Amino acid sequence: MKRSKTKSAKPAKEPKPEEIFLEPFDEALSQRYLAYALSTITARALPDVRDGLKPVHRRILYAMRQMKLNPAGGFKKSAKVVGEVMGNFHPHGDQAIYDAMVRLVQDFSVRVPLIDGQGNFGNIDGDNAAAMRYTESRLTQAAQLLLDGIDEDTVDFRETYDGEGKEPVVLPAAFPNLLANGASGIAVGMATSIPPHNVAELIDASLHLIKTPNARTETLLKYVKGPDFPTGGVCIEDAASMEEAYATGRGGFRVRARWETEDLGRGKFQIVVTEIPYQVQKSKLIEKIAELMQARKLPALADIRDESAEDIRLILEPKSGNIEPAALMETLFKATDLESRFSLNLNVLGADGAPRVMGLRDVLQSYLDHRKEVLRRGAEFRLDKIARRLEILDGFLIAYLNLDEVIRIIRYEDDPKAELMKTFKLTETQAEAILNMRLRSLRKLEEMEIKTEHADLKKEQKELKALLKSDEKQWAKIADQLKEVKKVFDPKSDLGRRRTEITDAPEIDEIDLDILVEKEPVTVVLSEKGWVRTMKGHVEDTKSIKYKEGDREGFIVHAQTTDKLMLFATNGKFYSLDTANLPGGRGHGEPIRLLVDMGNDDAVVAAFLYEGGRKFLVASSSGHGFIAPEDECLSTTRKGKQVLNVAAGAEAAVCRPAEGDMVAVVGDNKKFLVFAASELPEMTRGKGVVLQKYQKDGLSDAKLFSKKEGLTWTDRSGRTQTVDDWKSYLGKRAQAGKIAPKGFPTSKKFGA
Repeated sequence: MKRSKTKSAKPAKEPKPEEIFLEPFDEALSQRYLAYALSTITARALPDVRDGLKPVHRRILYAMRQMKLNPAGGFKKSAKVVGEVMGNFHPHGDQAIYDAMVRLVQDFSVRVPLIDGQGNFGNIDGDNAAAMRYTESRLTQAAQLLLDGIDEDTVDFRETYDGEGKEPVVLPAAFPNLLANGASGIAVGMATSIPPHNVAELIDASLHLIKTPNARTETLLKYVKGPDFPTGGVCIEDAASMEEAYATGRGGFRVRARWETEDLGRGKFQIVVTEIPYQVQKSKLIEKIAELMQARKLPALADIRDESAEDIRLILEPKSGNIEPAALMETLFKATDLESRFSLNLNVLGADGAPRVMGLRDVLQSYLDHRKEVLRRGAEFRLDKIARRLEILDGFLIAYLNLDEVIRIIRYEDDPKAELMKTFKLTETQAEAILNMRLRSLRKLEEMEIKTEHADLKKEQKELKALLKSDEKQWAKIADQLKEVKKVFDPKSDLGRRRTEITDAPEIDEIDLDILVEKEPVTVVLSEKGWVRTMKGHVEDTKSIKYKEGDREGFIVHAQTTDKLMLFATNGKFYSLDTANLPGGRGHGEPIRLLVDMGNDDAVVAAFLYEGGRKFLVASSSGHGFIAPEDECLSTTRKGKQVLNVAAGAEAAVCRPAEGDMVAVVGDNKKFLVFAASELPEMTRGKGVVLQKYQKDGLSDAKLFSKKEGLTWTDRSGRTQTVDDWKSYLGKRAQAGKIAPKGFPTSKKFGA
């Protein structure tokens, strides 16, 4: 049996090697990062100076217009709008598109809402909008003004991301939306922050700029008073800084809540906050104030509650009716978001697509230049339509003058179109229009209407050509358009009225917190391990005070609730605490480190009440010290105030009132030295001078005493002992001294 011959299989073609580009890594990385940065800047984060919109907002509005979601029409599901935007124009996540859409609905986020929403679109408390499948939306009248004329070739279009459609590069924008609604965004290496403004004021400033192209920022600010936030409030920025901010495009504005007082009778009142600063969430604001109250950082405030419905109504109750309401609010403005700062960074994309920081005048001028371009292109578009219509009307008039012949040609000629063009010297467009004419149009009345329309179009054509030839007429036309738009934003209407008041910050005296504290006697107990508390009354039997197991008495101070307690720690810092704010009640109190910023290795050296005007001897274990004024030791923060600079390996050891003309020093080596107090310098901060010289040991204790009264110490039993021969220990500062007298405490301390 013969084997059939089979053709040998051809060897498979070897795959072509992939094209490999040899490129330095740093160059490849920088080029790709630059492309990403430019994409973020131009196509995501920065708004266009002409219409004030980012691409996502522009695409949302254009898609809704294509869906015919006009203000007079019905609502459509937001999910349908988002799907249309995502599918046709914006290839990003649906939630990102919906979030951008929600912001255009919220009247507390944008000054002029561009989308009319139906359903839950969030609130000023910070609650999120309902899912897009539940909410519905349509365009507002303001959005229509931004889109007005977009079908008249007034702006450029570009291909969508998939190349299957067209989208506008910019909207015609009948009002200056950039400043009207503001914007915020973070790109790569740059950011933008623009507050909202009043549209009527912006239009007035634009009209002035048309009349006076070289107008200064100072003049424009006579029309644009400042930011006009949708949530109202009071802007307290001074005129000079505001002018500088608008001139340079960089600055900021301080915005405060609006408030009023309500008299409750019997000398009591409450404060009602009716407007809060822009972009401050009401719920978080209340939480923050409550936290500060709990931390005792708002001692003048007794309570806060939210009685808001559709309007904001926050109730602030003061602790005393003697407090000035304005002074109380000043403390709240300093400590909470009832006052916030909104930065101005007018970083936008110019008409050429390049980002730059502009001032107020530059922004308005760029907008007006855009409106001029829209006007010019719209006029040219209209002229082109008029020309085409006039051509057709001319053909109709020829047909009416030769009606019988036209009918004959159409009825009997094989190619009536060509015959009409040849006989009456018509264009192809005219001949086509005549052939498409209905028989009912052959009535005499129609001929008269055509002649009237022809005359009207000729007149309009002449006016448009004159408009295009004259800059003056173009600016006059733009001014008329702006005046017409201003009627929509009438300052007397709810949409157009100014909401943010511009004023200077009031000068208010600080609250005297002593009026909030009832003066009562207390005993401050500070244990050896640093637990502090207050007990009612002046406790005389200190042995009855109980401490935690393993702890014992440290310092006991009899005080009043209006007193200020001062502590001196081993780190050389003084700390100040209001006695009224110390923990009271039963128990062992709280660790002192919860009230002041004291390290775990630091301990309290001295505790006393602030009196003012006194002086103290402060010294470290290294034997250095000086005299410090009490007033310079007072601390205003929990971090304390560094007075004695302590060397490494040493710690602060002494803090005693500087009362007397002599200084007695004793070292760990039990050597005793007495010298004149005049040898000690008075300083507000420093290491000090050497008090006593040591070889190995350090300073144990020091005190000042009077020559007349003599030197004393306190023994274990609490009895006072006198050093009769203190003069035998007399020497100069920084000497070593002599062995302490007999009977001196083994603790090497002078005692109380």
